[in-house]
Amino acid sequence: MLVFGTQMHLITFVFVVLEFCMFIFQLARFFYRPQDKHRDYYLLLLLLLLFYNITGGLFPDTSLSWPLSIQLIIAYGSGFLMASFFPLFFYKVMDLPALRWHAYYGVPLFLMLPYLIFFVIDYAINRDIDADLKYGLIAPFIYAMVLLYVMFKSIRAKYLLKRNEKEYFEEIAMYLAVSPWAALTLFGVVEASQVTEVFCTNTGIVFITFIFLAQSVTKARHEQLAEVVSGKEVFLPDFDARSRQFKLTKREIEIALLFRKGLTYNEIADILFISVKTVGNHVQNIYDKTGVNNKVALIHKLFE
Repeated sequence: MLVFGTQMHLITFVFVVLEFCMFIFQLARFFYRPQDKHRDYYLLLLLLLLFYNITGGLFPDTSLSWPLSIQLIIAYGSGFLMASFFPLFFYKVMDLPALRWHAYYGVPLFLMLPYLIFFVIDYAINRDIDADLKYGLIAPFIYAMVLLYVMFKSIRAKYLLKRNEKEYFEEIAMYLAVSPWAALTLFGVVEASQVTEVFCTNTGIVFITFIFLAQSVTKARHEQLAEVVSGKEVFLPDFDARSRQFKLTKREIEIALLFRKGLTYNEIADILFISVKTVGNHVQNIYDKTGVNNKVALIHKLFE
């Protein structure tokens, strides 16, 4: 089902509307909290995805006044541009240092350069899109497979510690977030319907959004926690040694520090973005580990 007499499918239009709303919301957040690191990269990702969906949905269309050659250059260019940004996004925002060389050097050499040679220069001269598709995608496709392996390997290395602690959810989301990039390279070689392309290349943004928002919440929580417990008193060697001695978890250490500041269960729950019941469960675990049964005894045992 096409919309507004164009070549854009209804599904593509729905994704465009949703992503535009996401972009406006995140843009407002960007101006409201300019200190949020990497939100500008996320905004650029949404903008490129919108550009890809719109050009992929509208072009090529012989009923438009634009020359078909220009439409094809823009349509393929949006896909190459989107694919080129992903490694930089994952390197900067998702903290995958192994992608640094690929983001700054590999992508320009093996993705953008072939696009310029075959889909801009050669196509402008010869007007043979079939030949450009046949030869212009060889290097990008091979490089995409190599880079995909590097990305998966980097994700696996990053989440090794959490995997040992039986925490898999964010790691799985990271693997799924890579899917749009893999799909972009695949659809350059294999013809597929507009709906199939849209679904495959847009589902990953859901997982990217989940990871990005989770990281933003964690960062905000850490900033609020640091503000509450800031000062030289946090860096107590005796407390550090005792927390290791009693095998306190990271969350239990945070609660102990907040306890020392005199905060209530409700205040701690608000700062850590957890429920009051969860705070109580952590406190009981701290009591069990340290062998005390009240706040005063706990503070004396850990800090004095």
